Amino acid sequence: MKVLITGASGFVGRAVSEAVIREGHSVRRMARGIRLHDAGTDWVKGSVLCPEDLRQALDGCDAVVHLVGIIGEVGDQTFERVHHEATVRVVEAALACGVRRMVHMSALGTRPNAISRYHQTKWAAEEVVMSSGLAWTVFRPSLIYGPGDGFVGLFARMSRWSPVLPVIGRGTSMLQPVAVECVAQAFARSLDSKAAVGTTYDLCGPQRLTMPQILRSILQTTGRRRGVVRIPRGLAWVQAAILELLFARLLHRVSPLSRDQILMLEEDNVGDSGPAQRDFQLPSIPFAEGIRRFLV
Repeated sequence: MKVLITGASGFVGRAVSEAVIREGHSVRRMARGIRLHDAGTDWVKGSVLCPEDLRQALDGCDAVVHLVGIIGEVGDQTFERVHHEATVRVVEAALACGVRRMVHMSALGTRPNAISRYHQTKWAAEEVVMSSGLAWTVFRPSLIYGPGDGFVGLFARMSRWSPVLPVIGRGTSMLQPVAVECVAQAFARSLDSKAAVGTTYDLCGPQRLTMPQILRSILQTTGRRRGVVRIPRGLAWVQAAILELLFARLLHRVSPLSRDQILMLEEDNVGDSGPAQRDFQLPSIPFAEGIRRFLV
């Protein structure tokens, strides 16, 4: 197949692109903020919110892997626009260009009546995909980690200079971190899988861990002795509100902590890894082993 990959310059996009190539497909990579003369011949510059950009990118393609998403809002890059509206545009362009296969990146915890706006808009995007008439597959990953991620790598860097690592609230919610290579393999192998058409898969690792357990595993892997300190939910909420204001107005960047993230951290983020492991022959990688591969 000739496969368009949106959000190809991101952490997950890079891994998915390489996995799709390994499966024998050719790729066209789309991203908004690249310099084409540095990127290569299989890159196109464009916005998933621009119908003309999408039609040009999808011309001659057989499938689209839609990965674009954000974890925080700034300016006109809102959850509603990037998650929901952009998915509408991708579906419309795919139908107009005769592209029949779509693999869509959602998120574990996405559901009707979700408490966070992140999950609410991810659910709205899923509904668009599922009602599109395309041969669709939806993946819902848990927390994705790997080289260049914004989570494990962030706390590993923080542990170099900070005497403590923070946990917001009680720290009892469960997460099921998944290695980026497993996510990439699932996306790539789903493209020509008949069983995957019309199916929603959870993508999650083999262990259910609390945030303190995750942080202690990072510290053990890096060989650092640091405290793990709980921050009361109320204090974290005020800090997040201030950071959102400062980062948006002064720095024009996404805040490192948002109130929406706090809402998500207050609930379990776990799923059933069995169907994806079975259908795409995914390895079962324990968290400590997975992070050791790129932290050590």
